[in-house]
Amino acid sequence: MAGVTGIGSGIDIDSIVSAMVAAEQAPKAAQLSRLETATTTKFSALGSLKSALSEFQTAVAALNDKSLFENRTATSSSTNSLTASASKNALPGTYSVQVNRLASGSKVATASIDSTFTSGALAETISVKLGASGTSTDISISAGSDLSSTRDQLNAALKDQGISANIVSDPSTGESRLVFTSTTTGAGNDVIVSGAGNLAELNINGTAPLSNTDTASAGYITRAVDAEFSIDGLILHSSSNSVSNAIPEVTLELVAKTSADAPLTVQVGEDTAGVTNNIKKFVDAYNKLIATSNQLTSVVSVGDDGQPLVGGLVGDSSVRNLLSSVRNQLVSPSGQEGIRVLADMGITTQKDGTLAIDSDKLKTAVEGNFDSVGSFFTGDVGLMARLDKSIDGFSKSGGVLEQRMDGLQSTLSNIDAQKETLNRRIEALQTRLYSQFNAMDTLVSQLNQTSDRLTQSLGSLPGFVKSDS
Repeated sequence: MAGVTGIGSGIDIDSIVSAMVAAEQAPKAAQLSRLETATTTKFSALGSLKSALSEFQTAVAALNDKSLFENRTATSSSTNSLTASASKNALPGTYSVQVNRLASGSKVATASIDSTFTSGALAETISVKLGASGTSTDISISAGSDLSSTRDQLNAALKDQGISANIVSDPSTGESRLVFTSTTTGAGNDVIVSGAGNLAELNINGTAPLSNTDTASAGYITRAVDAEFSIDGLILHSSSNSVSNAIPEVTLELVAKTSADAPLTVQVGEDTAGVTNNIKKFVDAYNKLIATSNQLTSVVSVGDDGQPLVGGLVGDSSVRNLLSSVRNQLVSPSGQEGIRVLADMGITTQKDGTLAIDSDKLKTAVEGNFDSVGSFFTGDVGLMARLDKSIDGFSKSGGVLEQRMDGLQSTLSNIDAQKETLNRRIEALQTRLYSQFNAMDTLVSQLNQTSDRLTQSLGSLPGFVKSDS
Protein backbone atom coordinates (compact mmCIF):
# COMPACT_ATOMS: atom_id res chain seq x y z
CA MET A 1 0.00 0.00 0.00
CA ALA A 2 1.53 3.37 -1.08
CA GLY A 3 0.36 5.58 1.82
CA VAL A 4 -3.21 6.84 2.26
CA THR A 5 -4.93 6.82 -1.13
CA GLY A 6 -8.31 7.71 -2.65
CA ILE A 7 -9.03 10.71 -0.39
CA GLY A 8 -9.59 13.14 -3.22
CA SER A 9 -11.77 10.91 -5.36
CA GLY A 10 -13.20 8.56 -2.77
CA ILE A 11 -12.11 5.59 -4.89
CA ASP A 12 -10.64 2.44 -3.18
CA ILE A 13 -7.35 2.63 -5.04
CA ASP A 14 -5.67 -0.08 -2.91
CA SER A 15 -8.29 -2.66 -3.87
CA ILE A 16 -8.14 -1.73 -7.55
CA VAL A 17 -4.32 -1.88 -7.68
CA SER A 18 -4.23 -5.16 -5.72
CA ALA A 19 -6.75 -6.73 -8.11
CA MET A 20 -4.88 -5.55 -11.21
CA VAL A 21 -1.50 -6.73 -9.78
CA ALA A 22 -2.94 -10.14 -8.83
CA ALA A 23 -4.47 -10.55 -12.28
CA GLU A 24 -1.09 -9.85 -13.83
CA GLN A 25 0.92 -12.02 -11.42
CA ALA A 26 -1.32 -15.08 -10.95
CA PRO A 27 -0.93 -16.87 -14.32
CA LYS A 28 2.87 -16.72 -14.38
CA ALA A 29 3.20 -17.51 -10.64
CA ALA A 30 0.90 -20.52 -11.02
CA GLN A 31 2.90 -21.72 -14.04
CA LEU A 32 6.19 -21.44 -12.14
CA SER A 33 4.67 -23.16 -9.09
CA ARG A 34 3.47 -26.11 -11.17
CA LEU A 35 6.84 -26.40 -12.88
CA GLU A 36 8.70 -26.18 -9.55
CA THR A 37 6.51 -28.86 -7.95
CA ALA A 38 6.90 -31.21 -10.91
CA THR A 39 10.66 -30.64 -11.09
CA THR A 40 11.18 -31.06 -7.35
CA THR A 41 9.11 -34.25 -7.33
CA LYS A 42 11.12 -35.74 -10.19
CA PHE A 43 14.42 -34.64 -8.65
CA SER A 44 13.51 -36.29 -5.33
CA ALA A 45 12.35 -39.43 -7.14
CA LEU A 46 15.61 -39.72 -9.07
CA GLY A 47 17.50 -39.27 -5.78
CA SER A 48 15.56 -42.16 -4.22
CA LEU A 49 16.22 -44.33 -7.26
CA LYS A 50 19.91 -43.48 -7.26
CA SER A 51 20.19 -44.30 -3.55
CA ALA A 52 18.55 -47.72 -4.02
CA LEU A 53 20.74 -48.37 -7.06
CA SER A 54 23.88 -47.44 -5.09
CA GLU A 55 22.91 -49.88 -2.33
CA PHE A 56 22.33 -52.58 -4.93
CA GLN A 57 25.70 -51.88 -6.55
CA THR A 58 27.40 -52.18 -3.15
CA ALA A 59 25.82 -55.60 -2.62
CA VAL A 60 26.89 -56.62 -6.14
CA ALA A 61 30.49 -55.61 -5.42
CA ALA A 62 30.52 -57.52 -2.13
CA LEU A 63 29.32 -60.73 -3.81
CA ASN A 64 31.82 -60.29 -6.63
CA ASP A 65 34.74 -60.52 -4.18
CA LYS A 66 36.70 -63.71 -4.94
CA SER A 67 38.20 -63.72 -1.44
CA LEU A 68 34.71 -64.36 -0.09
CA PHE A 69 34.83 -67.77 -1.72
CA GLU A 70 38.44 -68.33 -0.69
CA ASN A 71 37.76 -67.80 3.01
CA ARG A 72 37.86 -70.81 5.25
CA THR A 73 36.25 -71.16 8.65
CA ALA A 74 37.17 -73.23 11.66
CA THR A 75 34.39 -73.82 14.17
CA SER A 76 34.56 -75.39 17.59
CA SER A 77 31.78 -77.44 19.14
CA SER A 78 32.66 -75.92 22.53
CA THR A 79 33.95 -72.35 22.44
CA ASN A 80 34.19 -72.41 26.24
CA SER A 81 37.20 -74.72 25.87
CA LEU A 82 38.60 -73.82 22.45
CA THR A 83 38.11 -71.36 19.61
CA ALA A 84 39.58 -71.71 16.14
CA SER A 85 40.26 -69.74 12.96
CA ALA A 86 41.60 -70.72 9.54
CA SER A 87 43.39 -69.04 6.66
CA LYS A 88 42.24 -69.37 3.05
CA ASN A 89 44.77 -72.16 2.46
CA ALA A 90 43.40 -74.44 5.18
CA LEU A 91 42.19 -77.83 3.98
CA PRO A 92 38.69 -78.96 4.94
CA GLY A 93 38.57 -81.50 7.71
CA THR A 94 37.06 -82.57 11.01
CA TYR A 95 39.22 -83.02 14.11
CA SER A 96 38.61 -84.39 17.61
CA VAL A 97 40.43 -82.23 20.17
CA GLN A 98 40.97 -82.83 23.89
CA VAL A 99 42.49 -80.09 26.08
CA ASN A 100 44.31 -81.72 28.99
CA ARG A 101 46.19 -78.71 30.39
CA LEU A 102 46.60 -75.05 29.56
CA ALA A 103 49.99 -73.42 29.20
CA SER A 104 50.75 -71.21 32.17
CA GLY A 105 53.36 -68.70 33.30
CA SER A 106 55.55 -68.82 36.36
CA LYS A 107 54.72 -67.41 39.79
CA VAL A 108 57.56 -67.46 42.32
CA ALA A 109 58.12 -66.09 45.82
CA THR A 110 61.10 -65.06 47.91
CA ALA A 111 61.69 -66.45 51.36
CA SER A 112 60.08 -64.53 54.20
CA ILE A 113 61.63 -61.10 54.71
CA ASP A 114 61.54 -59.05 57.88
CA SER A 115 59.58 -55.81 57.79
CA THR A 116 62.80 -53.86 58.47
CA PHE A 117 64.33 -54.95 55.13
CA THR A 118 66.27 -52.31 53.21
CA SER A 119 68.74 -52.49 50.37
CA GLY A 120 72.38 -51.65 51.02
CA ALA A 121 73.93 -48.28 51.76
CA LEU A 122 74.93 -48.12 48.11
CA ALA A 123 72.88 -48.87 45.05
CA GLU A 124 72.69 -52.59 44.42
CA THR A 125 71.75 -54.64 41.37
CA ILE A 126 69.19 -57.38 41.16
CA SER A 127 68.88 -59.61 38.08
CA VAL A 128 65.69 -61.21 36.82
CA LYS A 129 65.42 -63.73 33.99
CA LEU A 130 63.13 -66.44 32.64
CA GLY A 131 64.66 -69.89 32.79
CA ALA A 132 68.26 -70.86 33.36
CA SER A 133 69.24 -69.94 29.80
CA GLY A 134 67.22 -66.74 29.67
CA THR A 135 68.63 -63.25 29.24
CA SER A 136 68.92 -61.34 32.52
CA THR A 137 67.44 -57.94 33.08
CA ASP A 138 69.57 -56.02 35.58
CA ILE A 139 67.79 -53.49 37.78
CA SER A 140 69.65 -51.01 39.94
CA ILE A 141 67.90 -50.58 43.29
CA SER A 142 68.49 -47.26 45.04
CA ALA A 143 70.40 -47.31 48.32
CA GLY A 144 68.30 -47.78 51.45
CA SER A 145 65.15 -48.85 49.57
CA ASP A 146 62.54 -50.64 51.67
CA LEU A 147 60.56 -53.58 50.29
CA SER A 148 57.76 -51.41 48.84
CA SER A 149 60.22 -49.11 47.09
CA THR A 150 62.16 -52.12 45.80
CA ARG A 151 58.93 -53.58 44.42
CA ASP A 152 58.08 -50.32 42.64
CA GLN A 153 61.54 -50.08 41.05
CA LEU A 154 61.31 -53.68 39.89
CA ASN A 155 57.88 -53.14 38.32
CA ALA A 156 59.03 -50.01 36.49
CA ALA A 157 61.94 -51.91 34.95
CA LEU A 158 60.14 -55.21 34.23
CA LYS A 159 56.78 -53.98 32.89
CA ASP A 160 57.84 -54.51 29.26
CA GLN A 161 59.12 -58.01 30.10
CA GLY A 162 55.67 -59.25 31.17
CA ILE A 163 56.88 -59.68 34.74
CA SER A 164 55.35 -57.99 37.76
CA ALA A 165 56.18 -58.00 41.47
CA ASN A 166 53.93 -57.66 44.49
CA ILE A 167 54.13 -58.07 48.25
CA VAL A 168 52.27 -60.69 50.32
CA SER A 169 52.48 -60.16 54.10
CA ASP A 170 51.76 -62.40 57.08
CA PRO A 171 49.79 -60.30 59.62
CA SER A 172 50.76 -62.64 62.50
CA THR A 173 54.53 -62.20 62.08
CA GLY A 174 54.86 -59.01 60.08
CA GLU A 175 57.09 -60.85 57.62
CA SER A 176 56.55 -60.52 53.90
CA ARG A 177 57.36 -62.28 50.66
CA LEU A 178 58.04 -60.64 47.31
CA VAL A 179 56.02 -62.52 44.66
CA PHE A 180 56.97 -62.38 40.95
CA THR A 181 54.42 -63.26 38.27
CA SER A 182 55.26 -63.80 34.60
CA THR A 183 52.87 -63.82 31.65
CA THR A 184 55.33 -65.84 29.54
CA THR A 185 54.00 -69.38 29.29
CA GLY A 186 55.77 -72.64 28.51
CA ALA A 187 58.13 -75.04 30.22
CA GLY A 188 61.56 -73.63 31.08
CA ASN A 189 60.28 -70.07 31.58
CA ASP A 190 60.23 -69.95 35.38
CA VAL A 191 61.29 -66.64 36.95
CA ILE A 192 64.77 -66.68 38.50
CA VAL A 193 65.91 -63.79 40.72
CA SER A 194 69.44 -63.16 41.99
CA GLY A 195 71.05 -60.24 43.76
CA ALA A 196 74.09 -59.26 45.77
CA GLY A 197 74.44 -57.71 49.19
CA ASN A 198 71.19 -57.12 51.01
CA LEU A 199 69.33 -57.98 47.81
CA ALA A 200 70.57 -61.56 48.12
CA GLU A 201 67.62 -62.02 50.48
CA LEU A 202 65.41 -61.78 47.40
CA ASN A 203 67.12 -64.60 45.51
CA ILE A 204 64.75 -67.15 43.97
CA ASN A 205 65.61 -70.36 42.20
CA GLY A 206 62.55 -70.62 40.01
CA THR A 207 63.07 -74.34 39.46
CA ALA A 208 62.63 -75.28 43.13
CA PRO A 209 59.21 -75.68 44.74
CA LEU A 210 58.20 -73.31 47.50
CA SER A 211 58.26 -74.94 50.95
CA ASN A 212 55.24 -74.27 53.11
CA THR A 213 57.12 -75.24 56.28
CA ASP A 214 60.59 -73.83 55.66
CA THR A 215 60.17 -70.07 55.36
CA ALA A 216 63.89 -69.67 54.82
CA SER A 217 63.53 -71.17 51.36
CA ALA A 218 62.20 -69.57 48.20
CA GLY A 219 60.78 -71.16 45.08
CA TYR A 220 57.92 -71.43 42.68
CA ILE A 221 54.23 -71.21 43.54
CA THR A 222 53.19 -72.12 40.00
CA ARG A 223 55.54 -73.56 37.39
CA ALA A 224 55.63 -72.35 33.84
CA VAL A 225 54.35 -75.33 31.84
CA ASP A 226 53.40 -76.20 28.30
CA ALA A 227 49.84 -76.76 27.21
CA GLU A 228 48.96 -80.39 26.64
CA PHE A 229 46.24 -81.35 24.19
CA SER A 230 45.44 -84.07 21.73
CA ILE A 231 44.22 -84.03 18.13
CA ASP A 232 42.54 -87.22 17.03
CA GLY A 233 44.19 -89.00 19.98
CA LEU A 234 47.72 -87.73 19.29
CA ILE A 235 49.21 -86.08 22.40
CA LEU A 236 50.75 -82.67 21.59
CA HIS A 237 52.37 -79.86 23.57
CA SER A 238 52.64 -76.11 23.04
CA SER A 239 54.43 -73.38 24.98
CA SER A 240 51.48 -71.09 24.24
CA ASN A 241 47.72 -71.45 24.45
CA SER A 242 47.58 -70.00 20.95
CA VAL A 243 48.52 -72.96 18.74
CA SER A 244 49.17 -72.12 15.10
CA ASN A 245 51.09 -75.11 13.76
CA ALA A 246 49.28 -78.21 14.95
CA ILE A 247 46.89 -78.19 11.96
CA PRO A 248 48.29 -76.41 8.87
CA GLU A 249 46.77 -72.91 8.34
CA VAL A 250 44.53 -73.32 11.42
CA THR A 251 44.99 -71.46 14.72
CA LEU A 252 43.62 -73.02 17.88
CA GLU A 253 43.04 -70.86 20.96
CA LEU A 254 43.00 -73.08 24.06
CA VAL A 255 40.62 -71.58 26.61
CA ALA A 256 39.93 -74.21 29.25
CA LYS A 257 40.51 -77.87 30.05
CA THR A 258 37.93 -80.22 28.58
CA SER A 259 36.20 -82.91 30.59
CA ALA A 260 37.92 -86.27 30.67
CA ASP A 261 37.06 -88.45 27.68
CA ALA A 262 34.85 -85.69 26.27
CA PRO A 263 36.73 -84.24 23.30
CA LEU A 264 35.33 -81.36 21.30
CA THR A 265 35.10 -81.18 17.52
CA VAL A 266 36.83 -78.65 15.25
CA GLN A 267 35.35 -78.37 11.77
CA VAL A 268 37.42 -76.69 9.02
CA GLY A 269 35.71 -75.85 5.76
CA GLU A 270 34.48 -73.21 3.32
CA ASP A 271 32.85 -70.04 4.63
CA THR A 272 29.37 -71.10 3.57
CA ALA A 273 27.72 -68.84 6.16
CA GLY A 274 29.52 -65.75 4.86
CA VAL A 275 28.64 -66.56 1.24
CA THR A 276 24.99 -67.24 2.12
CA ASN A 277 24.78 -63.96 4.04
CA ASN A 278 26.13 -61.97 1.08
CA ILE A 279 23.73 -63.69 -1.32
CA LYS A 280 20.84 -62.70 0.94
CA LYS A 281 22.11 -59.12 1.10
CA PHE A 282 22.22 -59.06 -2.71
CA VAL A 283 18.63 -60.30 -2.95
CA ASP A 284 17.46 -57.77 -0.34
CA ALA A 285 19.17 -54.90 -2.19
CA TYR A 286 17.64 -56.00 -5.50
CA ASN A 287 14.18 -56.23 -3.93
CA LYS A 288 14.59 -52.74 -2.48
CA LEU A 289 15.52 -51.45 -5.95
CA ILE A 290 12.39 -53.07 -7.43
CA ALA A 291 10.15 -51.79 -4.61
CA THR A 292 11.54 -48.26 -5.01
CA SER A 293 11.09 -48.25 -8.79
CA ASN A 294 7.54 -49.65 -8.45
CA GLN A 295 6.65 -46.90 -6.01
CA LEU A 296 8.13 -44.18 -8.22
CA THR A 297 6.43 -45.37 -11.42
CA SER A 298 2.96 -46.28 -10.13
CA VAL A 299 -0.41 -44.53 -10.17
CA VAL A 300 -2.41 -45.48 -7.12
CA SER A 301 -5.87 -44.75 -5.71
CA VAL A 302 -7.34 -41.26 -5.61
CA GLY A 303 -6.02 -39.02 -2.83
CA ASP A 304 -7.91 -36.77 -0.44
CA ASP A 305 -8.07 -33.97 -3.00
CA GLY A 306 -9.73 -36.21 -5.58
CA GLN A 307 -6.55 -36.52 -7.67
CA PRO A 308 -4.76 -39.84 -8.31
CA LEU A 309 -1.45 -40.27 -6.50
CA VAL A 310 1.15 -40.43 -9.25
CA GLY A 311 4.76 -41.57 -8.72
CA GLY A 312 7.50 -39.10 -9.57
CA LEU A 313 8.87 -41.21 -12.45
CA VAL A 314 5.69 -42.52 -14.10
CA GLY A 315 6.48 -43.39 -17.72
CA ASP A 316 10.17 -42.56 -17.24
CA SER A 317 12.35 -44.28 -19.83
CA SER A 318 15.44 -44.32 -17.59
CA VAL A 319 13.72 -46.59 -15.06
CA ARG A 320 12.51 -48.93 -17.78
CA ASN A 321 15.96 -49.14 -19.38
CA LEU A 322 17.68 -49.72 -16.04
CA LEU A 323 15.36 -52.51 -14.88
CA SER A 324 15.32 -54.13 -18.30
CA SER A 325 19.13 -54.24 -18.34
CA VAL A 326 19.30 -55.74 -14.83
CA ARG A 327 16.60 -58.36 -15.46
CA ASN A 328 18.22 -59.47 -18.69
CA GLN A 329 21.41 -60.30 -16.76
CA LEU A 330 19.54 -62.09 -13.97
CA VAL A 331 17.93 -64.56 -16.37
CA SER A 332 20.96 -64.99 -18.61
CA PRO A 333 22.50 -68.45 -17.94
CA SER A 334 26.21 -68.89 -17.35
CA GLY A 335 28.22 -71.13 -19.60
CA GLN A 336 29.56 -73.32 -16.79
CA GLU A 337 28.56 -76.68 -15.43
CA GLY A 338 26.72 -77.01 -12.14
CA ILE A 339 25.16 -73.67 -11.15
CA ARG A 340 23.97 -71.96 -14.34
CA VAL A 341 21.07 -69.74 -13.22
CA LEU A 342 19.80 -68.28 -9.95
CA ALA A 343 17.00 -70.83 -9.86
CA ASP A 344 19.63 -73.56 -9.38
CA MET A 345 20.22 -72.02 -5.96
CA GLY A 346 16.53 -71.63 -5.13
CA ILE A 347 16.38 -67.93 -6.09
CA THR A 348 13.30 -67.22 -8.22
CA THR A 349 11.38 -64.18 -9.49
CA GLN A 350 7.95 -63.40 -8.02
CA LYS A 351 4.93 -61.80 -9.71
CA ASP A 352 5.83 -58.35 -8.39
CA GLY A 353 9.33 -58.60 -9.88
CA THR A 354 11.15 -59.24 -6.59
CA LEU A 355 13.32 -62.27 -5.84
CA ALA A 356 12.51 -64.97 -3.29
CA ILE A 357 14.93 -67.48 -1.73
CA ASP A 358 14.28 -71.13 -0.99
CA SER A 359 16.62 -71.38 2.01
CA ASP A 360 16.91 -75.17 1.93
CA LYS A 361 17.79 -75.23 -1.75
CA LEU A 362 20.28 -72.39 -1.32
CA LYS A 363 21.94 -74.23 1.58
CA THR A 364 22.23 -77.41 -0.49
CA ALA A 365 23.74 -75.51 -3.43
CA VAL A 366 26.28 -73.58 -1.36
CA GLU A 367 27.40 -76.54 0.73
CA GLY A 368 27.35 -79.08 -2.07
CA ASN A 369 28.55 -77.01 -5.02
CA PHE A 370 30.60 -74.26 -3.37
CA ASP A 371 33.14 -73.72 -6.17
CA SER A 372 30.44 -73.57 -8.85
CA VAL A 373 28.52 -71.00 -6.83
CA GLY A 374 31.68 -68.92 -6.60
CA SER A 375 32.43 -69.03 -10.33
CA PHE A 376 28.76 -68.24 -11.11
CA PHE A 377 28.86 -64.99 -9.13
CA THR A 378 32.48 -63.84 -9.52
CA GLY A 379 35.01 -63.26 -12.28
CA ASP A 380 34.99 -61.18 -15.44
CA VAL A 381 32.03 -63.08 -16.89
CA GLY A 382 30.30 -63.81 -13.57
CA LEU A 383 26.80 -62.53 -12.86
CA MET A 384 27.99 -59.75 -10.54
CA ALA A 385 30.46 -58.36 -13.09
CA ARG A 386 27.76 -58.37 -15.78
CA LEU A 387 25.28 -56.66 -13.46
CA ASP A 388 27.82 -54.04 -12.44
CA LYS A 389 28.57 -53.28 -16.08
CA SER A 390 24.86 -52.97 -16.92
CA ILE A 391 24.15 -50.44 -14.14
CA ASP A 392 27.41 -48.52 -14.16
CA GLY A 393 26.23 -46.14 -16.89
CA PHE A 394 23.29 -45.15 -14.71
CA SER A 395 24.99 -44.90 -11.32
CA LYS A 396 28.50 -43.60 -12.01
CA SER A 397 29.58 -39.99 -11.60
CA GLY A 398 28.40 -38.18 -14.70
CA GLY A 399 26.09 -41.07 -15.56
CA VAL A 400 22.48 -40.98 -16.72
CA LEU A 401 20.91 -40.34 -13.33
CA GLU A 402 23.40 -37.69 -12.29
CA GLN A 403 23.06 -35.87 -15.59
CA ARG A 404 19.29 -35.83 -15.26
CA MET A 405 19.47 -34.59 -11.68
CA ASP A 406 21.91 -31.86 -12.73
CA GLY A 407 19.47 -30.82 -15.47
CA LEU A 408 16.58 -30.68 -13.00
CA GLN A 409 18.69 -28.67 -10.56
CA SER A 410 19.42 -26.23 -13.37
CA THR A 411 15.67 -25.98 -14.03
CA LEU A 412 15.02 -25.22 -10.35
CA SER A 413 17.68 -22.51 -10.43
CA ASN A 414 16.07 -21.05 -13.54
CA ILE A 415 12.66 -21.07 -11.83
CA ASP A 416 14.13 -19.11 -8.93
CA ALA A 417 15.54 -16.56 -11.39
CA GLN A 418 12.15 -16.27 -13.13
CA LYS A 419 10.46 -15.73 -9.75
CA GLU A 420 12.83 -12.91 -8.98
CA THR A 421 12.20 -11.36 -12.40
CA LEU A 422 8.44 -11.69 -11.92
CA ASN A 423 8.63 -10.08 -8.48
CA ARG A 424 10.58 -7.12 -9.87
CA ARG A 425 8.10 -6.70 -12.72
CA ILE A 426 5.13 -6.84 -10.34
CA GLU A 427 6.76 -4.31 -8.01
CA ALA A 428 7.31 -1.97 -10.97
CA LEU A 429 3.72 -2.47 -12.15
CA GLN A 430 2.37 -1.76 -8.66
CA THR A 431 4.47 1.39 -8.40
CA ARG A 432 3.27 2.59 -11.83
CA LEU A 433 -0.40 1.88 -11.08
CA TYR A 434 -0.25 3.69 -7.74
CA SER A 435 1.42 6.65 -9.48
CA GLN A 436 -1.31 6.80 -12.14
CA PHE A 437 -4.21 6.36 -9.76
CA ASN A 438 -2.80 8.85 -7.27
CA ALA A 439 -2.37 11.39 -10.09
CA MET A 440 -6.00 10.80 -11.09
CA ASP A 441 -7.04 11.11 -7.44
CA THR A 442 -5.20 14.43 -7.13
CA LEU A 443 -6.83 15.73 -10.33
CA VAL A 444 -10.30 14.71 -9.19
CA SER A 445 -9.62 16.40 -5.83
CA GLN A 446 -8.59 19.60 -7.61
CA LEU A 447 -11.68 19.54 -9.85
CA ASN A 448 -13.89 19.02 -6.83
CA GLN A 449 -12.28 21.96 -5.09
CA THR A 450 -12.75 24.14 -8.20
CA SER A 451 -16.37 23.10 -8.41
CA ASP A 452 -16.88 23.99 -4.77
CA ARG A 453 -15.37 27.45 -5.22
CA LEU A 454 -17.50 28.13 -8.32
CA THR A 455 -20.61 27.06 -6.48
CA GLN A 456 -19.76 29.38 -3.61
CA SER A 457 -19.04 32.28 -5.96
CA LEU A 458 -22.26 31.79 -7.92
CA GLY A 459 -24.18 31.50 -4.67
CA SER A 460 -23.06 34.97 -3.63
CA LEU A 461 -24.38 36.66 -6.80
CA PRO A 462 -27.64 38.75 -6.48
CA GLY A 463 -30.73 36.88 -7.59
CA PHE A 464 -28.98 33.47 -7.65
CA VAL A 465 -31.25 30.78 -6.39
CA LYS A 466 -29.58 27.49 -5.34
CA SER A 467 -31.36 24.39 -6.50
CA ASP A 468 -31.84 21.65 -3.89
CA SER A 469 -32.14 18.94 -6.51
